Amino acid sequence: MAYSEDDIALAAEYALGTLDAQERAQVEAMMAADSEFSAIVRAWEYRLGSLNQMVGSIEPRPIVWENIKAAIGHSAEPQAPLALPEPPLPSPRAEPDEIRPASAIADDNVVYLSARIRRWRTIASAASAVAAALLLTLGLQIYHPDALPDRIRPKPRTEIVEVKTPPPQSSAQYVALLQKDASSPAFILTVDAASKTFTVRKVGAEAEPGKSFELWLISDKLPQPRSLGVIGASDFTARPALSSYDAGMINDATYAVTVEQAGGSPSGQPTSAPIFTGKLIETVPGASVPR
Repeated sequence: MAYSEDDIALAAEYALGTLDAQERAQVEAMMAADSEFSAIVRAWEYRLGSLNQMVGSIEPRPIVWENIKAAIGHSAEPQAPLALPEPPLPSPRAEPDEIRPASAIADDNVVYLSARIRRWRTIASAASAVAAALLLTLGLQIYHPDALPDRIRPKPRTEIVEVKTPPPQSSAQYVALLQKDASSPAFILTVDAASKTFTVRKVGAEAEPGKSFELWLISDKLPQPRSLGVIGASDFTARPALSSYDAGMINDATYAVTVEQAGGSPSGQPTSAPIFTGKLIETVPGASVPR
């Protein structure tokens, strides 16, 4: 249900407690009959609740209670229960000779507009107060959390920081340029000797539609080429696929790229001749090698 600006203003003023008795009774009747409007009132009460949290409870002095009791005791006359005024009955349609004068209509418009201005000023004041309270609360939480009441004081947090010890020595780095010829570089293969992880960077190769590039390790110590996996479509492909090979085989092997069906060779062996090949060279020596 869509609510007018006046309905929303009434909900805000009800939450602030600035309505008179008749208007409060009207809002409470609307809340009882309309759960959505009741939710709007509760939302305003929640927004304005931060103002109450900033104020601690204060116990009044005993003399205050004594004065209240004395005032109640002096009032001996029974008080009539409050009753809501009966809504006015709709007036019959005015005849031409009963048309209200323009001045009366203008006065009604002035009263209506004045009420709307008063309500929206109240909402603006409430919003400003909420913003100021939230800003003050945030500042106190950051700089002076001890000044806040216990219920809104931030809880201390313990952060565990993992300190990683750097490796005792740096590992050697190797690189191979996989190409068809000196003028056609296709991929750059980088190998970390310590982790036996390789990274393939695409330079100039473009895969055919429905095809994939597959990387192979070729060594005299192996009876046949070993697949190192399909090279991905992104610029970089990284895998720890060399962990099952010793350092000598990794350094001396030839690395080749073939064109296979999408997803790689189904047999685990190249289905075509390599189109790009290369061998590793050391670019960063290990810590044991003097520089």
